[in-house]
Amino acid sequence: VDLVESGGGSAQEGGSLRLSCAASGRPVSTYASGWFRQTPGREREFVAAISWRDGKTYYADSVRGRFVISKETYLNTIHLQMNRLKPEDTAVYYCNPDVAETPAAMLALGSWGQGTHVTVSS
Repeated sequence: VDLVESGGGSAQEGGSLRLSCAASGRPVSTYASGWFRQTPGREREFVAAISWRDGKTYYADSVRGRFVISKETYLNTIHLQMNRLKPEDTAVYYCNPDVAETPAAMLALGSWGQGTHVTVSS
């Protein structure tokens, strides 16, 4: 699967940014795709995911109500609209084309994109 991530950049607190991820060669059996983020010294954490089957969405508690994930099925592309940004949203955001739902957590099973930087200043 080839991933092309775009978007990101810098924003003021309260502002908005939009990330996109196009995944060519994604198997049709893939359940979901999503976004994770990582800051220095911390593990990569789940942000949001969306099911290719029924459009069900999943969000981390820290972004629910502020971020919106969407998909364009025929383009194999997912988007992450990030609103009401906070400085703690500053991170490198990674797309993963194969995300599974488990009782404990959302798991990234596919290969990672190159990551895109998001910086939110107060």
